[in-house]
Amino acid sequence: MSVPPGTQTLARGLAVIRAVADGARDLRGLVEHTGLGRSTTHRLVQLLVHEEFLRHVDGGYTLGPALIELGFKALHGNPLPVVARPFLEELSEQVHDTVHLGVVDGDSVLYLEKLPGTRGAEMRSRVGHRMPLTRTGVGMALLLDSPERWEELYIADEDRVTVPTVVRRGELAERCAEFCTRMQTYAKSGSAMDLEDNEPGIRCVAAPVRDASKAIVGAISVSATRPYMPAARMRGLVPVVRRSAARISSAMGYREAQAQ
Repeated sequence: MSVPPGTQTLARGLAVIRAVADGARDLRGLVEHTGLGRSTTHRLVQLLVHEEFLRHVDGGYTLGPALIELGFKALHGNPLPVVARPFLEELSEQVHDTVHLGVVDGDSVLYLEKLPGTRGAEMRSRVGHRMPLTRTGVGMALLLDSPERWEELYIADEDRVTVPTVVRRGELAERCAEFCTRMQTYAKSGSAMDLEDNEPGIRCVAAPVRDASKAIVGAISVSATRPYMPAARMRGLVPVVRRSAARISSAMGYREAQAQ
């Protein structure tokens, strides 16, 4: 994607910030990650450190306090996390498993809240992290009202996370059809399930959150490792998660009587 005229320096600076966010820690790593020249990268880093968008620590770079401040402002500019928090805490205490809150961000899920469970392995999800919509319970719940996007997003996510092969391409149409059939079932039930689609050994039950416009504005999920998520428990969690999502929706202005 080409950048608008006159914004190349800004785009380069943003590329450096994203590189640090993705794990690049020193000048060499930043140059390799961004493809920029060493001197250009060094000048950008100096400015970003001066403006506190980056921080120089122990010979490397981390995201700085200015980004943390802006992140909190962006988070609280969206009322959903604030409204949902007490309901998420109550759900977490009830199920003892990891609870997530996410929203659509482009073609990905953006996690706004994560309350870790008290049992099982730690999951790679984190606040501010993005994951594929069609491979996560939260993502599938966010897509329940958007059947026109299921096929397109499924194929795009497959391309992102799977190395293309002739065999895979031959199977893709069948797998995409299976996913769309699965989504139709989820749309009818008002909930979705991650059956280790995103992370081996991790399963979850998710449900959408709506606002006064009746649109899906977020989704919540309960996630746990396979031993704590047998099929029977997943089915039993569906009404629990849907009830919590409904309470958040109500607090966001949604009224069930308005549904057609």
